[in-house]
Amino acid sequence: SRAQGQSTLTYPNAYRISYPRFLEAMRSIGVPMTITDLPANGKPIAAQAERAMLKPDRAAQLTLDELLQRHARRVPLELAVVEARDGSDATLSWQELRERVERTATLFLQLGVRPRECVAFQLPNSLQFVVVALAALRVGAICCPLMPIFREREVAFCLRRSRARVLVVPDEARGRHHAGEIASLLREAEIYSGELPLRLEHVVVSASGRRTHPLPAADNENGAAHWLRLEETVRSIEVDTAALDARRMRPDALAQLLFTSGTSGEPKGVLHRNDVLMRAAAMEVEHLALGAEDRIFVPSPLAHQTGFLYGMWLAIVMGVPQILQPVWNARRALRALNDWDGTFVQAATPFLADLVEAVDEGERPPTALRIFVATGAAVPRGLAERATRVLGTAVCGAWGTTESCLGSLAAPGDEPAKVWGTDGRALRAIRLRITDAQGHVLPAGEEGHFEVQSPTMFDGYIDHPEWTAAAFTPDGWFRTGDLGVMDESGYIRITGRVRDVINRGGEKIPVAEVEQLLGDHPAIAEIAIVAMPDPRLGERACAFAVVRHGAHLDFDRMQHYLDACQVAKQYWPERLEIVPELPRTPSGKVQKYVLRERARELRPYQRITETIA
Repeated sequence: SRAQGQSTLTYPNAYRISYPRFLEAMRSIGVPMTITDLPANGKPIAAQAERAMLKPDRAAQLTLDELLQRHARRVPLELAVVEARDGSDATLSWQELRERVERTATLFLQLGVRPRECVAFQLPNSLQFVVVALAALRVGAICCPLMPIFREREVAFCLRRSRARVLVVPDEARGRHHAGEIASLLREAEIYSGELPLRLEHVVVSASGRRTHPLPAADNENGAAHWLRLEETVRSIEVDTAALDARRMRPDALAQLLFTSGTSGEPKGVLHRNDVLMRAAAMEVEHLALGAEDRIFVPSPLAHQTGFLYGMWLAIVMGVPQILQPVWNARRALRALNDWDGTFVQAATPFLADLVEAVDEGERPPTALRIFVATGAAVPRGLAERATRVLGTAVCGAWGTTESCLGSLAAPGDEPAKVWGTDGRALRAIRLRITDAQGHVLPAGEEGHFEVQSPTMFDGYIDHPEWTAAAFTPDGWFRTGDLGVMDESGYIRITGRVRDVINRGGEKIPVAEVEQLLGDHPAIAEIAIVAMPDPRLGERACAFAVVRHGAHLDFDRMQHYLDACQVAKQYWPERLEIVPELPRTPSGKVQKYVLRERARELRPYQRITETIA
């Protein structure tokens, strides 16, 4: 029991449910156990155990709203949501959460939201995000969360494609006046034109910032939209329970529309049904043996599938508290984890690296954290080993997409070589395979195209059935677009990507889209963007440009241009190389592998932002 190293790190996580007495005995002789203490009676109460142990098949027969109603009835005063703010944290019990959801859902009814209609919202990680998402589901609508980093251009596209008539935004967040940006978008809608009309009728403004700006007038100058304040309006609303109950969602109804970064100049709108999301969450609970004593810490943006499904949705399925961090900061994250006894995190690898760095610099380690599922980018083995030692938590590699949800996942009880050196193994009921370019299945150890069959697959790409069809092989396997190797035990290791997407700390940069915009710059004759290695985020974007004769281009001019195009800063190239010509094949295609080799030795001129958003 005094052994040093893996035994004190791995076994407590592997046997935490089976051997609670073992854990207590280890603590009594001074071996640190980095998990949440058991309740005073030594076991979870019956209501907690029931809500935490939903099996995937049973979960798929329920809706998220049903579980919210159940938790509010059975444990009304227990903690449901925490918003870890600077200064004072904000909380909601299950009863308070249900009351806010009922009022907001009644507002959506009054605004004319129909079943299967998208309700769009661009909110930071906050109490308001959870309330608005659940209120949309309460009236049978589809949640359409938009990333907070999106600017007018991206927001306009998502609004057109989703056909949303209702949009919820913060008044101000992280120094941006979101309501003002939407007013500008509506005034200049023709600038953001597309093949679909902008149907926005109601803009609901949430008081998320320190300042309150006057609401734009509902006139032609501001796009004739109806503007209202969320908190003021719902405060006086009388809940229409009968009308809400009449709109209850079916378990197999569409529940979510998420936009992924596009590689062909257009983001893809991914549709998911409620039963699929319920099953996906319950499958992770089963795979990791999560329990009623867990508390879910959510630093990932809730508008990403990682935060939405494996943060907010997962916590409600389990009936346990979720701790939201609006803006990423490793030191504040550690304080929130310790203040609220966070036990589980699923987030991109850079979040993990930042936590380790902060503890190394003297911050208190998270005493209750026991599992960190690292997604979005591969976890370097050295970082996984260091995090296990420094944070005292199990680090589990995983693979997933917006379309498929989690496909593979390591578990704390797996041998360290598998936990630290792979992206995990298939969850129950999921099948993985590696194929060659002709579709033949390859044996263990050979690299090829990574394909998945799963009961958690998406319903399709909105408005693009041809994209949906192309995403699957003739025999029904999902083409992930990744290259990988599978070992004899079924553990997968992702080795690369087939498509040209740069993975910046889990944020996929839409290379083709940014290239197209820069190609319109008057000084640029040719442009190509490739990945540049980065020790923290994994990859950053590097642009290679051929400048037009007599023109001038530098890094600052490129940044100002992208800013004027209202492109999210995380998508900007962080280095610019001026070249006389781009390497090409005889057929004229740019040889990006040549540029990638050049970029391997380069570093960014400056880091645009150290904020993961």
